[in-house]
Amino acid sequence: MRQDRAVGNWLLLLAAMVFGMVVGGGHARTIGASFSIQVWRPFTGFIPPMSTADWNQLYGLFQHTAQYQAHPIGIAQYKALFWPMFLDRCWGRLMACVFLVPFVVFLLKGRIQRRLALWLGFIFLLGAGQAAYGWYMVQTGMYPGVLSPPPEWAAPHLLSAMLIFAALLWTGLSLRNPEPVRIEGAATLRGFTTATMGLVWLTMGFGALVATSGALKVFNTFPTMDGSWLPPDMFGQNPVWMNFITNKGTVQFCHRLLATITALTALTTAVMGLRMKLPPATRDLFLLLGGLVALQYVLGMATLVLGNNELGFVHELNAVLLFAAAIGAHHGLRGAVAAPVGALAAAE
Repeated sequence: MRQDRAVGNWLLLLAAMVFGMVVGGGHARTIGASFSIQVWRPFTGFIPPMSTADWNQLYGLFQHTAQYQAHPIGIAQYKALFWPMFLDRCWGRLMACVFLVPFVVFLLKGRIQRRLALWLGFIFLLGAGQAAYGWYMVQTGMYPGVLSPPPEWAAPHLLSAMLIFAALLWTGLSLRNPEPVRIEGAATLRGFTTATMGLVWLTMGFGALVATSGALKVFNTFPTMDGSWLPPDMFGQNPVWMNFITNKGTVQFCHRLLATITALTALTTAVMGLRMKLPPATRDLFLLLGGLVALQYVLGMATLVLGNNELGFVHELNAVLLFAAAIGAHHGLRGAVAAPVGALAAAE
């Protein structure tokens, strides 16, 4: 891959816009706006309701959702739910434009080679799939008894978005700095950054399950769960695997456990990185990694004890930043190699 800072910066901008989608989608979910727009117009949906008839049509569709039937609201309250969701969808359309227009320009100028073009096309298809998946998730609002996006839909939606985020971030960084810096003795550290990325990603998935299943409200003590280390009826559902999706106590326990393992792994990784001789930019990322994971754990404890969904939203956003720091640190170690045998012997 040849260096092209302009193309790299464009992809990093798109990664930042994915973060913006998490902000918008998380805010819509937190205020209960996920089911507010029961139509999907991919190409004309950026046009807001222009008349009373338009508003009445959208409000009428919303009245068929289980959410409305459980908690009826007036049209003024409906509008307060509509606008955050509308802006989130417009942001997604803007992302498509920010991708496609520069992509065509760079391609025509010969700045995107065939292999990279195919890779970026694949990322775009993943983004389009995300949009379609999100729409089908919104449609579940019409299902009887479904008051918010089902956890088994919401968690994969976030996790797949994070894979797109990671692909954009990694590719952008590689285009800006295509030549890895050789770092001797950092092979083990690279393994730790790999583990940190995977654990952060997996923990985010269970965090999404906690947020969308209502699991946040079942146990609000820490470190125990109302005096017990394990939730009652942890495997009370059949089949057993369903407990990890719909059993609120089990979901919260898994998130707690994974969060602790992730925090310890990330902190160990950060300390190892700060003790090694690394390039300044890479070292700064390890410092950022340590600070963000400490903040993330404190935010998680506070969210749990207070049972506060708004604080949980902040916790979610910080998780994305933590994931980005882990990716950046891992990227900075692309040239990591094991220490020479002679150096190891001298150290002993």
